[in-house]
Amino acid sequence: MRRTALDAYIARKAEIDTMLDRLRALSDEHFNVSPDEVDWSHVGTLAHYAELLKRITDSAFKEGEHCQRRSKNASSGRSKNASRLTA
Repeated sequence: MRRTALDAYIARKAEIDTMLDRLRALSDEHFNVSPDEVDWSHVGTLAHYAELLKRITDSAFKEGEHCQRRSKNASSGRSKNASRLTA
């Protein structure tokens, strides 16, 4: 059987869903750290996780460095064609 792009897409989505489910379960268990055990190394670990997740969410939602910048003409409300007509 020849694999299609849809087959590959569905397989990748399933991988992501599994990772998200595992991460949610770990978060629900406070990343397996009891309140009495929390120290700065745990804070650093969560900061690292948050940084990695931010890269993913920025990419997925086109935010941060993945934000699509508006052109100078678009930000002024004028299209490129309107700029040429009035130049």
